[in-house]
Amino acid sequence: MTPPVRLGVLTPSSNTALEPLTSTIVSVIPGVSVHFSRFKVTEISVEARALGQFDDSNILAAAELLADARVDVIGWSGTSSGWLGFDADVRLCQRIRERTGIPATTAVLALNELLALRKITRLALVTPYTADVQQRIIDNYRRLGIEVVTERHLGISVNHDFAQVEPAALCALMREVSAERPQAITTFCTNLHAAGLAEEIEASLGIPLLDTVSTTVWGMLRMAGVDPEGIRGWGQLYGWR
Repeated sequence: MTPPVRLGVLTPSSNTALEPLTSTIVSVIPGVSVHFSRFKVTEISVEARALGQFDDSNILAAAELLADARVDVIGWSGTSSGWLGFDADVRLCQRIRERTGIPATTAVLALNELLALRKITRLALVTPYTADVQQRIIDNYRRLGIEVVTERHLGISVNHDFAQVEPAALCALMREVSAERPQAITTFCTNLHAAGLAEEIEASLGIPLLDTVSTTVWGMLRMAGVDPEGIRGWGQLYGWR
């Protein structure tokens, strides 16, 4: 009998989108289950109080709870390193492994791995965030050698409210950014109902959608030694190698 594979996901406390989306995506792979642990995140901004939510001590405490479930991999399904700097996620993953003995990845590190895999240097960015958060993300990708050739953001800072953005509105934003013919579009927030739009968007626009809920799943499965290609209908990224 093949032993089960357990994926542990770190979740912002006010997020309502990523858990049902992640569970649905993973449900098609036999023997794989997903388990969640929350830590407090209610606001996305560049103010000190908001940045402090992502202190490693808070995240590590949630990771230790996942370790009690003996998960095989831990994934931070959040995009905070987009504005904090990608090294923040690298350090976090190192500390999770040191603390729990469990390998770790994140939504953003997996996204960046996918971008490197396909040599994507022209990216479209769609988020619910405020302009200053958006600019930090753009600047960090520029330092990575990736140009955000077009972007749309909604100016929202309350994390809970991101999940209230209608899928039709997200589709409209993605259609707008497609005019610049980026090599990929990323919906860069794990509290958006965007992952399920991938098949429609890719078919109509001919541009891959790299949603950060999906990139987290892709990264965790690969790290756990599970081929993500069995996931169909959630975007072509699951077949990328």
